Amino acid sequence: MLDWTTAIALLVGGLLAVMGIGLPVAFAFFLVNLIGVYFVMGGDRGIDQMISNVTVAVSNYSLAPIPLFLMMGTLFFYSGLARRVLDAIDVLIGRLPARLSYLTLVSGTVFAALSGSSTANTGMLGSLMVPEMSRRGYKRHMSLGPILGSGGLAVIIPPSGLAVLLGSLARIDIGALLIAGLIPGVVLATLYGLLIWVQTKIDPMAAPTYEVETMPLSRRLWILTRDVLPMTLIVAAVVGTILIGFATPTESGAMGVIAVLVLALCFRALSWQAIATTLTETARVSGMIFLLITASSTFAQLLAFSGASSGLVGWATGFEMGPVQMLVMISLVMILLGMFMDPVSIMLITLPVLIPIAQTMGYDPVWFGLIILLLLEVSFTTPPFGLLLFVMQGVAPPGTRLGEVAMAALPYIACSFLLIALLVIFPGLATWLPNYI
Repeated sequence: MLDWTTAIALLVGGLLAVMGIGLPVAFAFFLVNLIGVYFVMGGDRGIDQMISNVTVAVSNYSLAPIPLFLMMGTLFFYSGLARRVLDAIDVLIGRLPARLSYLTLVSGTVFAALSGSSTANTGMLGSLMVPEMSRRGYKRHMSLGPILGSGGLAVIIPPSGLAVLLGSLARIDIGALLIAGLIPGVVLATLYGLLIWVQTKIDPMAAPTYEVETMPLSRRLWILTRDVLPMTLIVAAVVGTILIGFATPTESGAMGVIAVLVLALCFRALSWQAIATTLTETARVSGMIFLLITASSTFAQLLAFSGASSGLVGWATGFEMGPVQMLVMISLVMILLGMFMDPVSIMLITLPVLIPIAQTMGYDPVWFGLIILLLLEVSFTTPPFGLLLFVMQGVAPPGTRLGEVAMAALPYIACSFLLIALLVIFPGLATWLPNYI
């Protein structure tokens, strides 16, 4: 029997090595799992156990919201409802210093509550807003930064598919975890707004003011009533039904899909192409996520069976560390991994180790889950391989360097760390609403 240090070095090191040579994440997990269960769990019997784990892992009812949230968000974008909301907010904001930066932030926050997709938010806002902001003379950090910041909000503001995945893997109440992100999400969006204000005060020419057509109040109210207020039906169907205890996360996901369908029909924005694209994208991404879940569950069992999990927990808790110092260590590890890996991979690798440590340290599970989500949100924009950095560079005007994108993201990463500090000082920001409900 291997000691826990050797076991964890072989399993995690082997996984990182296989991923490093370019094998897709799911297949990297399965390859390491196959070798691991054969030698650690008893040859053919270990393989049989791994196969039986597959059906157990994906037959968990708590995973049902994932494809529903994906379908809702995808249909929201491909039906054109997202563009309608963006145009309406553009009119409502009016003349304001750095108005396009604020427009991006407000739109991204709204989209986060209506779609739950960080990459979709970033891709859409980047392709629509950055060319216009560049034409208006906005500097890179004022055009790229708000998009990267607001794009990451979808990680914590419900409906968040990543929160559902985290809750399922970590055995955290998914409904409570979704609701816990509401107040911190609003706080983070407010911090982003303050950041834009400060940047504008420091350098007014970073976001030049330009003339905007003045629109009568009656016309603004009509646009608000016609194009924005109906979208609250989606928020009410998803978040509202969970808040009042009317629906489970799975039921709220289904109601969210119905709400988007109804709105698309009312606005005559539903087409067969939008439906076909939505179903295709939902099936593709859901299949990938479920494949990762099956691989991760076996990997977690391998860590436990080999003694790596218990050994690491014993080693970590053996230091003279309090809860805050341990959280700092966990954050440093997550940040380091975020420089080279995507959020889902980080979650799959770290949760089997972090959750036992969190239980030993006495962390509130919902509070700790939200901290992990914020760290994953940071990993989306952490140089050099943050996923949103590449999405942003891909839709930005030609000549935009990855370094420029990364520098624009850094102040927004600082805001996320400030929110984590606030959650440590005032944990009720995360726990009050779920406990109240």
